[in-house]
Amino acid sequence: MIRAVVFDVGECLVDETREYGTWADWLGIPRHTFAAMFGAVIAQGRDYRDVFQEFHPGFDLYAEREARAAVGRPEHFGEDDLYSDVRPMLAQLRADGLWLGIAGNQTVRAGGILRELFSSDVDLIGTSDDWGASKPDIAFFDRVAEVVPHDVEEILYVGDRVDNDLRPAVGAGMPTALVRRGPWATIQWNDQEAKELPTFRVESLLELSPLIAEFNGTAR
Repeated sequence: MIRAVVFDVGECLVDETREYGTWADWLGIPRHTFAAMFGAVIAQGRDYRDVFQEFHPGFDLYAEREARAAVGRPEHFGEDDLYSDVRPMLAQLRADGLWLGIAGNQTVRAGGILRELFSSDVDLIGTSDDWGASKPDIAFFDRVAEVVPHDVEEILYVGDRVDNDLRPAVGAGMPTALVRRGPWATIQWNDQEAKELPTFRVESLLELSPLIAEFNGTAR
């Protein structure tokens, strides 16, 4: 049975359109050009951070984050950046009696924002900076398994990426759900692995509650 659901952050709960737009602005690159390069890098199976290298070789993302913060332009997302299904979905899963968590590759600063947004909605918020392990490293998912009070096979991990989310979560022994939105899921959706690997494939997070109920009913 699925007793816990843990969510990725970017392009799962949070629409990152605005944030990547601000990176384009910071680099002095037209947003359309930045977005086109972003899609090309993903389609080639490369790390998204290569996008910055294409425009500025030697770009240090961590240092640039700090530079942005120092001039009053830090990374930021808020209620308006949440996908519209997030709040009703969390309420429904909570009503279903499921344990809920959020865990993704996020900075300390982003972790603080997540706690402001979701502390009353979920049981756990963890970030790669908190844990010293980043996806797709299996250590990240081992940490998820350690902090969730259910067996690993009872933890559904929900994400938008086959490579960073589903593949390592399955490797750790978790069922998974792939949500179709954002650049990664849009590009990867019809890949064979994206069709075969996840337990569920959804267009909206609101589909999770009935799918989990059906899954658990079958599992009994």
